[in-house]
Formats: sequence, structure tokens, C-alpha cells
Amino acid sequence: MLIIRPLLPAVLALALAGQAAAMGTASPPEARTMVKVDPDAHYKVVYDISSDAVAAGISRGLYYARGLIEAFGKQGVPPSRLDIHLVLHGDAARFLLIDETYRKAIDDPFAANLNAKITQDLLDLGVSVEICHSVMLARGWAIRDVLPGVTIVHDGYTRLVKLQGDGYVYIGGF
Repeated sequence: MLIIRPLLPAVLALALAGQAAAMGTASPPEARTMVKVDPDAHYKVVYDISSDAVAAGISRGLYYARGLIEAFGKQGVPPSRLDIHLVLHGDAARFLLIDETYRKAIDDPFAANLNAKITQDLLDLGVSVEICHSVMLARGWAIRDVLPGVTIVHDGYTRLVKLQGDGYVYIGGF
């Protein structure tokens, strides 16, 4: 036992030094540069929104498009430097309907389309919100069934191809 006792303080000191190093306190963290966008550039983006998935009670695609505008804003890019098109087709097209038609589309006589407000907010920010006419025809929706300000495009796929051909960055998965 006499031999172990003198070693105990040394072992504890080594253990504490190892723990401090593992916790990153042994040396200061290295400085890193954060990559940001150019606040003076012009950005062209097209969102492919076809899913009826929701986030925070609204279309996930509309929700994330609004988030993109906010992210650019935090880096000094005003909405006037953003050219954003949201192409809604497939199941997502119902998010662009007036309340009466929306109720029928989701088979809920008491529903209100919570997407109407964010759609108007996006339109007010200069975003082009677009609905696929082919989906409208397939589901029996008329122009009067679509929220005011929404652009009607012939079909979602050719619109996406056109915008990508015009140099718009594609964001899909919505």
C-alpha cells in the first residue's frame, strides 16, 4: 500500500489532464471563416413543390421558401435581389385554392386554407407562386378556385424545365 499512495496523486493529475484535453480546454479552438453569400448578387431559384407535406401547419414547400428569403435577409440580401418561383403541382396544388374549393379538395366542410396567408406574404415579397393547370383540369378546378395573385402555368414539369434552362437553381424535395 505504501507504494500505491505516492502514485495516486500522479495518476489523478494525468487523468484530469486527459479529461481537460478531451473537453477541448487544453488549447483554444481554431478560428473558422463562415461562408456567406454575396449581398450584391442576384439570385434565381425555382422550388419544385408537389407533396402535400406540411410544416408548422402549412405547406412544407411554402414554409421553406419563406425560410430561404429570411436566410438571405440575414446575410444582407434584400428580397428585391431574389427571383424566386414556386411551382406547385400534384398534391401540393391544393394549397393554392380558395377556402371553398380547398374544403372540397380535402373533404372537410369546416377547413380553412392556412396557406392563403403565407401565399399572399410570398407574393408581396415578389415571389412568383404558380399552380399547374394540368392538375387543375384533372381535379375540376377553375381559375376562380385559385387564390388571387397565383400564376397559372400550363404544367409543372415544363415550367420547371424552362426555369432551369433559364438559369434558375432548382430546389426540390417538397
